[in-house]
Amino acid sequence: MNYRHAYHAGNIGDVLKHIVLARLIVYFQRKDKPFRILDTHAGIGLYDLTAVETQKTGEWQQGIARVLEADMPASVAELLAPWLGVVRDLNPGDRLERYPGSPQVARQLLRKTDRLTLTELHPQDFQTLSGRFAGDHQVKTIHLDGWLAMGSFLPPKEKRGFVLIDPAFEVTDEFTRMTDAVLKAWKKWSGGTYALWYPLKDARAIRRMHEDFAEAGVKDVLALSLSVGKSGPDTRMLGSAITLINPPYTLADEMRQVLPWLAETLHQGPGGGWDVTQLIGE
Repeated sequence: MNYRHAYHAGNIGDVLKHIVLARLIVYFQRKDKPFRILDTHAGIGLYDLTAVETQKTGEWQQGIARVLEADMPASVAELLAPWLGVVRDLNPGDRLERYPGSPQVARQLLRKTDRLTLTELHPQDFQTLSGRFAGDHQVKTIHLDGWLAMGSFLPPKEKRGFVLIDPAFEVTDEFTRMTDAVLKAWKKWSGGTYALWYPLKDARAIRRMHEDFAEAGVKDVLALSLSVGKSGPDTRMLGSAITLINPPYTLADEMRQVLPWLAETLHQGPGGGWDVTQLIGE
């Protein structure tokens, strides 16, 4: 309950997470049929980069700020355009002062027929989140534990969509909780897409999660990772990853274009790199 994403808004983890989020939305919008996004750990949705919290850590300066300042190949620029378009819309001047969390990225990219469900457990953050989207008929905000939300709101009535999972990883058994919740949800909605974000700190827990998915019979599992240096259990976060169940067939090739550029652009020290691996086939 102490975790506040404001301290980490716009950092290297957000860069990876929000690029993938935007690419998922673009893919689902290839069809006219509406879809729903469930964001299980939504935060407050929009962050002030001039606030005390964000200034205290300054993590965004090594993340989104460096992306915006860098020259990028046309192919990368095209793939990042949906996400960066949201960032630039929120910062019309020359200064980078606001950064969108996943709820704001998703909301600005939705069509009129698409829907967004946001759950947040932190009382103060939920109050801010619900106020931000009050009166928006496309967005439903719920004060609820994200793991319970997956059991309550899946499958969505639209039968299309995806779940974005981004817990705080403040408790030692977070990987176990995430694995259990995802497997329960997958048994109810095996055709849904699940995107699980996590820091690259506990290699053993990550490996066990992937093994549990394989043992449970989950198919079509893709892992993406981005590191700007070597991180471990006792270091600050220098890398993160996303494991996807039922990813868009286009995503792996898109990330093979984006991640090498990101790894070079955001590089902070030895041990950095990127990876795209199909862990379990279809």
